[in-house]
Amino acid sequence: MIHETLQAIAGGMVEVVIDGILFGLQLSLLAVGLVLIFGLGGILNLAHGEFVIITGIISVVLISSGWNPFIAISAAIFLSGLLGLALDRTVLRPVYKLKGEMEVLVGLFVTLGLAFILEGITSYLFPGFYFSVRIPVETINIMGLSFRASALVSGLISFVSLYLLLIFLGRTMTGKAIRAALQNQTGSRVCGIDVERMRTLVFFLGGLMAGLASLAKGVASSVEPGSGLELTSYALIVGVVGGVRSVYGAMVAGVLLGVVNAIASYLLGTYLTLIILLGIVVVVILYKPSGLFAGGV
Repeated sequence: MIHETLQAIAGGMVEVVIDGILFGLQLSLLAVGLVLIFGLGGILNLAHGEFVIITGIISVVLISSGWNPFIAISAAIFLSGLLGLALDRTVLRPVYKLKGEMEVLVGLFVTLGLAFILEGITSYLFPGFYFSVRIPVETINIMGLSFRASALVSGLISFVSLYLLLIFLGRTMTGKAIRAALQNQTGSRVCGIDVERMRTLVFFLGGLMAGLASLAKGVASSVEPGSGLELTSYALIVGVVGGVRSVYGAMVAGVLLGVVNAIASYLLGTYLTLIILLGIVVVVILYKPSGLFAGGV
């Protein structure tokens, strides 16, 4: 009897840990866009979570208009990338003329104001809207363990998206140019890399990552107007722990925090979980302000 009880507890913990990894992949996908933009643009985009919401809204509007769901969601993700590009080319242009702390501070206020504006518009125009992708199978059994099919599909979307981003950054000339600019902008300019062009491309990529994060979240649960700042907060937590200039750090930190979140929720409840996550951020800031994985791009 005791043996069976211990087996059940162990099996339950395995399920919790795997659920945490799947949720962590969503967090990683959400955070890498924020990290890319800050790493090269020097702007902490506090409207990042609103891009996730807008992608979901566009998807619902297009599908309701008769578009094929796959084409509608793909178009919404691409438009999210264009939204990031538009942010770089318009609102943030005056911010780039500033230097040092003023650029960071004004960038924070501008993107925070944009986040409030977008949240107000989406909440007013689309009350009751939600973006959710339903999976026909509810649960999948693997080696005697039961998992939500939606969580597995969401984790797969996140993993593939992150893997393709790593391939792009590591194996293409443009990706290598972005990595070089992330590490040393002055040296990159000396080598002939157009840093401003790379920055614009990074904003487009950041928007795409937010769009893909919207799809992953829509598969796992739902995307609703009014939750953009919450999503941005999660991205910031992951970015601070992993290193706000490290794509690799955001990926690893997202998975680690996802596991911590799942175990803490399972043992202590959701309210204390957020406190634990914020506590981890405080400890990291105190003992390693640059993040746990700040050394790599």
